[in-house]
Amino acid sequence: MADNLTDALKKLKITAVDSTADSLEGCLDCLLQALAQNNTETSDKIQKSGILQVFASLLTPQSSCTAKVANIIAEVAKNEFMRNPCVDAGLIPPLVQLLNCKDQEVLLQTGRALGNICYDSHEGRSAVDHAGGAEIVIDHLRSLCSKTDPASEKLLTVFCGMLMNYSNENDTLQSQLINMGVIPTLVKLLGIHCQNSALTEMCLVAFGNLAELESSKEQFAYTNIAEELVKLFKKQIEHDKKEMIFEVLAPLAENDIIKLQLVEAGLVECLLEIVQKTVDSDKEDDIAELKTASDLMVLLLLGDESMQKLFEGGKGSVFQRVLLWIPSNSHQLQLAGALAIANFARNVVNKAKMLSAGVAEAVLKFLKSEMPPVQFKLLGTLRMLIDAQAEAAEQLGKNVKLVERLVEWCEAKDHAGVMGESNRLLSALIRHSKSKDVIRTIIQSGGIKHLVTMATSEHVIMQNEALVALALIAALELATAEKDLESAQLVQILHRLLSDERSAPEIKYNSMVLICALMGSELLHKEVQSLAFLDVVSKLRSHENKTVAQQASLTEQRLAVES
Repeated sequence: MADNLTDALKKLKITAVDSTADSLEGCLDCLLQALAQNNTETSDKIQKSGILQVFASLLTPQSSCTAKVANIIAEVAKNEFMRNPCVDAGLIPPLVQLLNCKDQEVLLQTGRALGNICYDSHEGRSAVDHAGGAEIVIDHLRSLCSKTDPASEKLLTVFCGMLMNYSNENDTLQSQLINMGVIPTLVKLLGIHCQNSALTEMCLVAFGNLAELESSKEQFAYTNIAEELVKLFKKQIEHDKKEMIFEVLAPLAENDIIKLQLVEAGLVECLLEIVQKTVDSDKEDDIAELKTASDLMVLLLLGDESMQKLFEGGKGSVFQRVLLWIPSNSHQLQLAGALAIANFARNVVNKAKMLSAGVAEAVLKFLKSEMPPVQFKLLGTLRMLIDAQAEAAEQLGKNVKLVERLVEWCEAKDHAGVMGESNRLLSALIRHSKSKDVIRTIIQSGGIKHLVTMATSEHVIMQNEALVALALIAALELATAEKDLESAQLVQILHRLLSDERSAPEIKYNSMVLICALMGSELLHKEVQSLAFLDVVSKLRSHENKTVAQQASLTEQRLAVES
């Protein structure tokens, strides 16, 4: 075989210049046979023989051997070490020119050759880009799109693969394809050829490449991609095929318009069904599928319109089913359920419906979870649920077990998220209920010191929430709270906040409001008098923020009267 190959390479050099088609075809057949038996070794010999430069002259539409030459180039370009030599031999321009011919076999082999040369090759891609190959291929996809005969579908598959290799992990070339309008064509292909698994897979990989770019999502939003993907997903049985579709759905679902389209296309029903089927399985594929489906569900709920469509359209059924994820034995599903419920709770209208559906009670049960990420999300959900819901805030705030658990978690230094949310929920219970009973429960459970500490947080929003809650405590239950406020050194902390130039205007304002409220306690009044509050407050009368300046004048008057 080696001798035959050597002879064929020698003959090719001679016959390429002065030959009959028959003798040329014989040499090419010998090369193809050798490549089929040992591609790497044969490719190496072809490179060393210098025959690649000869191929450039053989790539003409008029030659009957053109398809075989392109086939040989496609085969040798499967080897990484051959791709740059193919470019250096000047094969790209004649190959791109062949894309204009009508012969399907020539087009097929040319598409394969260009696709293989472009695979993971910067030089190959640049050469094809410079020769204008991508635009011609996209034109072919458009003209062949509606043809369903086997030969056309094979050609479409090759051309999709060529574009995939051409643009893979290259934002510039992907943007180029998007600007050329490839997305609507690929979506149309998927719809027409959904029975052809090879072409479908190639479309999905192409979508996966393009979907990461923001500009692509805008184009996808104007197609029926959501409908086509959901339709395709419903037909899949194999795990690998589902994963391929998931890989396209995830980046697309980051776009709010597409989120809504996916919900309307029935994706949620598919995801809920997957969760139901895989939740108790210990198979690796099922566990992976469960994670992907539940993550995607949460992603769909991040969009305001898609979330609301699910909450209202399903008459709460989606919400109720997701709520059942939290007590699951799957940590992944617990977390996804907590995230999903938190997303539903973002909407003001939903809160009342969720509370009447008993979600607060359900969440309280699930707080027993030992997973900090789940606890963190559930605490955040409760905080959102009671926002502007006085009755719910009072009901939760009088729950001694809940308040004691929150106070305990306020010291969970190993889990900063849980600690922060516990503090914020304690404050929210007071701020939204404005209830003496709630305040007494928090005082009796030892929560005051945590609210005072929260006032020193590095986050302005948490500082502010703490100060407002403390002001309500001082206004409604000062006598009960004064000893705890003294031992927590609240007065000293307020002095620091007012003296610190870095304190935000709202922090200064609320600190002064709180100082005035504390004057009603003899114990705390003495502490205020022992510190130079008048000096600090009088300086704030000239503060650039008018509200702060006005409150400083009022506070100064109060301090002067009480001194």
